[in-house]
This record gives sequence, structure tokens and C-alpha cells, in this order.
Amino acid sequence: MKCAYISGILDRMMDDGIRPDYVIGVSAGAACGASFVAGQRDRNRRFFVDYVNRPEYMGWTAFLRSGNFFNLEYIYQDMTGEGGEDALDYEAIMNNPCELWAVATDAATGKAHYFNKEDLDPQDYSVYMATCAIPIACRPVRIDGHLYFDGGCSDSVPVRRALEAGCDKVIVLLCRPKDTVRVPEKHRKLYQAILHRYPKLIHNIDVRHERYNATLSAVRKLEQKGHAMIIAPEHPLEITTYTKDPGPLQGLYDTALKEYGDYRKKLLAFCEDHVRKPVTD
Repeated sequence: MKCAYISGILDRMMDDGIRPDYVIGVSAGAACGASFVAGQRDRNRRFFVDYVNRPEYMGWTAFLRSGNFFNLEYIYQDMTGEGGEDALDYEAIMNNPCELWAVATDAATGKAHYFNKEDLDPQDYSVYMATCAIPIACRPVRIDGHLYFDGGCSDSVPVRRALEAGCDKVIVLLCRPKDTVRVPEKHRKLYQAILHRYPKLIHNIDVRHERYNATLSAVRKLEQKGHAMIIAPEHPLEITTYTKDPGPLQGLYDTALKEYGDYRKKLLAFCEDHVRKPVTD
């Protein structure tokens, strides 16, 4: 739910006609990236604000119906699929030359798996179910015989993947202030017991904070050299992963719109070769 902030930043980037060559996202950030590449302004906000109070969307009613605290099938199949209430524009994604990737974690190996838009189907968006399947809160998602969990368990900030793909500049969108230092996950005994069939996944969760902190340190160095730009909230977000109140979520989106103004001039200069239309103040 913290990605309500990211959705605001991406909407303003759409307003300014920023067109990257390569988009890669993790968990809800991957789904936000899909709407961005499809050019569907405000679609992400609707999923974080307008639909969040529906009993079939998230919460204990969703859990009883689907086995997931977040009803991923409802969100990414029923609503997002072709003919759904708020369908993703599959044709626009495929027609956009921008590469689109989503990160998921293989439950058995603990390794990151990178899905691209060729893995999408307008009637089957299991890729986004997989990247958003938070361990414990959600069951793993099966794709081609493999079980997957949230991509954040293996590659929370996939900057290295973008650089290896040939990107010479990266814009990194975060849901936490850029100087955040992550600490070990809480409730280790609980997730160790529930996920005992996936020891390599457990290990990844144990060291996730170390990988995140190391990656952000590397990104900050890239930013100093002019190869990266980090966009992140100025202050810690006053919501949790499980916030259902539309008011604070809309407030978070509005905060992103406002804070984008602080980055806008620098961002447009940073990616001046990838702005589709003339920008006016």
C-alpha cells in the first residue's frame, strides 16, 4: 500500500511525457510499472484508494475466500484482466517499445526470477500475482510448475539488473526516504515455522535488510556520479503494508504529486533525451 506514493510520482512522470527504455519493478511497484508503460494515468491510484475497502480486495474476508490476505486473483485477474472492471491495457504495453520486467522469488531456490512482458497474457496476469505474493500474507503463485513469492525477498531494488541490461542512467523510485537503513525482519520464529518448506526463502528474508542497505549504498554512489537519480518520500510514510483507509492513502498519493515538484527540474534534465513532448512550467 506504500506504493500509493509511487503511483503519484509515475502519474506526474506521465504528465511530463517521460518515456524510459526500460522499466523494472518489484511487488506492487511492478504492477505500477505496468500501468505506467500502458499510459493509464490514475489507474494505480484507483487500486490504492478507490477499491481498497472492498471486502474481496484485502483483509480477513479476502483471506477466507482466497487463502490470501491480499486477494491477488481478484486484483490481478478479475479486475486487471481483459474485460475486467479496470483492465490493464495489454495492447498499449505491447506496442510500447519500452521493456517491462517484474521480479518474483522462486520459493524453492530463493533466487530472483525476472519476467518480461512476453510472459503476460491479457487473460492471465499471474506474473503480477507472483511478484506481489508476500510470504505468510499470501500463498505462493504457481507459474510453469514453479512456485513464486514476492520479488522483494530476492531483489528489492533491481538496479543491477537494469545496469546489466545496458541502462546508462537509472531513476530509482522508493517508498522509504533515501537514507533509510533497514533492520532485520521481525517475527523470525513465525515466518521460519510457516515457511519451513522453503529454507532458501527463509534465508533470503533473514538477510534482506543487508542486501537492501548495500544496494542503496551503491545507488547513492551512482547518483553522485550522475548515473542515477533517487526519488523518495521526504519523511517516513505514516501507513503500513496493510493500511485500508482510503484517506491516508489518497493523502500519500497527493504528497507524491507535491514532492514531485522538488525533483521535476532535475529529473527532466536527467532524462532529457527521453521526454516525448515539450515541457512547459
